[in-house]
Amino acid sequence: MELFFLPALLLAALFLLLPIIFFLTRNSNSNIPNLPPGKMGWPLVGESVQFLNSGRRGEPQEFIKYRMQKFSHTIFKTSLFRENTAVICGAIGNKFLFSNENKLVISWWPSSVNKIFPSSLQTSSKEESKKMRKLLPQYMKPEALQISAGIMDGIAKQHLETNWANKTEVLVFPLAKDYTFALACRLFMSIDDPVHIEELQRPFGDLAAGIISIPIDLPGTQFHRGIKASNVVRKELRQIIKQRKVDLAENKASATQDILSHMLYAMDDDGQFMNEADIADKILGLLVGGHDTASAAITFVMKYLAEIPYVYNEVQREQMEIAKSKAPGELLNWEDIQKMKYSWNVACEVLRLAPPLQGSFREAITDFTYGGYSIPKGWKLYWSANSTHRNPSCFPDPEKFDPSRFEGNGPAPYTFVPFGGGPRMCPGKEYARLEILVFMYNVVRMFKWEKILPDEKIIVNPMPIPSKGLPIRLTPVI
Repeated sequence: MELFFLPALLLAALFLLLPIIFFLTRNSNSNIPNLPPGKMGWPLVGESVQFLNSGRRGEPQEFIKYRMQKFSHTIFKTSLFRENTAVICGAIGNKFLFSNENKLVISWWPSSVNKIFPSSLQTSSKEESKKMRKLLPQYMKPEALQISAGIMDGIAKQHLETNWANKTEVLVFPLAKDYTFALACRLFMSIDDPVHIEELQRPFGDLAAGIISIPIDLPGTQFHRGIKASNVVRKELRQIIKQRKVDLAENKASATQDILSHMLYAMDDDGQFMNEADIADKILGLLVGGHDTASAAITFVMKYLAEIPYVYNEVQREQMEIAKSKAPGELLNWEDIQKMKYSWNVACEVLRLAPPLQGSFREAITDFTYGGYSIPKGWKLYWSANSTHRNPSCFPDPEKFDPSRFEGNGPAPYTFVPFGGGPRMCPGKEYARLEILVFMYNVVRMFKWEKILPDEKIIVNPMPIPSKGLPIRLTPVI
C-alpha cells in the first residue's frame, strides 16, 4: 500500500516545490541589468518543449518568428535545453556571431550531444570538433573531392537502377538516406557491401532524433533511444577499425585510401596516435553529418521539382546537355559539376526554404553587449537560418520558389546560411554540393515524377522531412 502511494506523494511534493523552483529560476538573472526582452518559460525545461514542438508541427520558423514580433526583431531571451539563451536574429546578428568566434563566443551543443557522441578521451564536443576540423580539410576541399565525382556518379546510377527502376511508386526520403549513407560508407571507410551498409545504417534514425531532444535518459524517451543507437553503432565501428588495422598490416589496405586510414596514421599535438574508441567517435560524427543533411536536401529537391514543372524542365535540360558531352559509360568529372549552375541554384533555393540545419548554438566566453542589451558570460546564443531565409527584407516574397535569387552575386552576405558561416562554416559544404548535384544529374535523366500526397505535412526532427517519406509516382524518361 505504501508503495502504491509513493508516486502520488512524489508528484505532490514536486508541485509544492514548483513555485519555489520557478521563483529561483525567474530571479536567477534579476541582478543583471538590461537583459534582452523575452520570457524564460517553465522551471527547468524553459521553452524547450515549444521550441521542439514547433518543428514537429512542421513550423520551425514560428518559434522564432512569433518572438521576434512580440519582443524584438534583433534579439530576445529564452531558456532552451536548461540554459539561459539569447536568440540573435537577422543578417546583422549572423555576422556578429560568425565574426566573433573565439573572441566573444565559442561553439556550444546541448548536453544531449555529448551523451550521444561521448568522447573516449573525456573532452567536450567542441574540443572534438576542433580536432575534426584539422583532419577534414584535405578530404573535403574541392581539390580532394575532384576524384570523388566519378565514384559518386557510379554509386548514384547503381542506387537508382537497383531501388527505383522498374517501380511505379517509391518513398523518396528513406531511399535518399540509403544513397547518402552508401556514399559516406564508401568514401569514409571503403565499405561497399550492401548488407553491411544496411546493418550499420539501421540505428541512425533513432540516433539522429536523439541529438536535439530533451536530455531525459529514461526508457521510452527519444534521448534514451538515441544513446542506445549510438552505442550500437560505435561498437560496430570498433570492429571495422580493428579489421582495417589488420588489413593495413597485411598490405590489403592503403594508408591514403580514405578518412579511416588517415585517422589511424594521424597524430595529435603531443605526437600520440588516436585510439580506436576515439576514431569510432569521430567516424560516427562524420556518418551523421555526411548523410543526414544531404538526404533531407535531396528529398526536398525531389519535392519542389515535382511541384514546379518548369524548374524540373530547366534542370533536366541542363543535365541532358552535360550527358550529351559524355562518351557512352563515361562517368562525371569535376568539370561537369561546374557546369551545373542552374541545378545548383535550384538546390540553394531548396536549402533556403528547407534548411537541414535550422540553426546553431554559441556560448558567451565573456560579458558583452549586443543591440544595447547585456549578454552575460556563460549564456548561450542561438542563431536561426529561418530568421533570414524567410525574412522578406532579405528575400522578397520569401515563400516563393525562385532559383534566380542565386544568379550573379546571389543573396546579400549573411542572409543565406544553410551551412553556417565564419570559422564554424560546415567543412562538408563542397561534399554535400557534390552528392546533391550528382543525384540530380542521374535522377532527372531517368525519371519524371509526381507527388502522391499533394499536401503532405513537413516535420522537423531534427531535420525537415515529409511526414510520410514523400511518396511519388515515377514515369521513366524515354
